Amino acid sequence: MVHDPAGRRRTGLVVGDRSQWWIHEFSEGTDLIGLLAADAATREEAADAAARADGLSPSDVVLLPPVYPVAMRDFLTFEAHVEGVGKGMQGAAGVPAEWYAAPSFLFMAPHAVTGPYEDVAMPPDTERLDFELELAAVICRDVRNVTPAEAGAAIGGYLVMNDWSARDVQGREMKLGLGPSKGKDFATTIGPWIVTADELDDCRDADGFLDLDMSVRVNGVRVGGDRSAGMGWSFEHLVSYASRASWVKAGEVLASGTCGSGALAEAWGRSGRLAPPPLRIGDVVEMSIERLGTIRNRIVASGETVPPIVPARRRVPEEVQSMAGPEGNLIELLDRRAARTRRAP
Repeated sequence: MVHDPAGRRRTGLVVGDRSQWWIHEFSEGTDLIGLLAADAATREEAADAAARADGLSPSDVVLLPPVYPVAMRDFLTFEAHVEGVGKGMQGAAGVPAEWYAAPSFLFMAPHAVTGPYEDVAMPPDTERLDFELELAAVICRDVRNVTPAEAGAAIGGYLVMNDWSARDVQGREMKLGLGPSKGKDFATTIGPWIVTADELDDCRDADGFLDLDMSVRVNGVRVGGDRSAGMGWSFEHLVSYASRASWVKAGEVLASGTCGSGALAEAWGRSGRLAPPPLRIGDVVEMSIERLGTIRNRIVASGETVPPIVPARRRVPEEVQSMAGPEGNLIELLDRRAARTRRAP
């Protein structure tokens, strides 16, 4: 809230629709994750109490990330995206057979989350800044070794995610079989709010997958979109897989991965050209998911000064070390060898 002391975070209830909405504050000390874990009757009682108080208009508040995750996992569930981006990022078209075996994921940087309407600074070292349109779930209960049927109780709600990506940096990292790390750790936008799982029960297809329209615009022009039913696994499957011999904790955020045509890199991979062009300072990226709302972020210049990258100290091969002599004076030995080479006829 704009008049709150610095650093104070409050939890509120959104009332209204896309054209006109208000925020009603929950009682002091309300824990969002705990509220998501509560039964429907308890949530309704808390919502009714909040709604009786005066609401605040969007101009009266600054929307923070709806949750500050304890951990974040990003899956790769849209077959269409894997097929399209493969040629550009991995140099091979098509979908690897390994993709079908299990819903693989990477861990993200939870401290990099940004608010739904916050400016995002251009990261260093990139000429190929990209967005990724994703659907994400918030976990409200600790689970371990749960089946997909059991996993649904751990999903508190859903929101929109933009997994910003520096594709050139990411490409270099992934050649080593690691990462991406610095290609993605600078910003992840989530929001604008959390819609509880029960509010979307009427949006499931015959297999129980959420079926929501997803779209992304750059500077007001639609550049991609899909339906969430294009996922190869449901969120219940994702939670179950992540929980195998491991804990999935309350407060985590699990993301679907990029939807079909939900990233510039997919278009680059399909065409072999940087068209549409990478994001630049001043561009505005807007993502919407049916029933979940819209996030909107402007790319701005960074005011940070980053330290230079230090290259690795190269290892001296053993066969060269063996030539160094008893004093180990390798540089002198190599210099003498070079001198002899220059004097040779």
